[in-house]
Amino acid sequence: MAYVVTDNCIRCKFMDCVEVCPVDCFFEGENMLVINPDECIDCGVCEPECPAEAIFPDTDDEAEKFVDVNAKYAEEWPNITRKGNPPDDADEWNGKDNKFEEHFSEKPGEQE
Repeated sequence: MAYVVTDNCIRCKFMDCVEVCPVDCFFEGENMLVINPDECIDCGVCEPECPAEAIFPDTDDEAEKFVDVNAKYAEEWPNITRKGNPPDDADEWNGKDNKFEEHFSEKPGEQE
């Protein structure tokens, strides 16, 4: 089992989860983070740190459609090991519906 990041991270990207990960398994896209399921050790320390509540065990129904998304983009996006600054409007996007279909970006993040 591993944890995955779901669509509520899109345009929120708070990154509190990154600094607590003991194995540095987060990867950064332009407007979302993902977890590499092959590197995740299922420790669960990231889940409670996410202000957007966007991280779930991959066995959770909420996470099912994001398992492949996390695996794919963890191979394409840069690894992130330090918390960066979330978007200025992150709080406004927290909890919005249909973010994946309407706002997901395949572009990699730009590390600060």
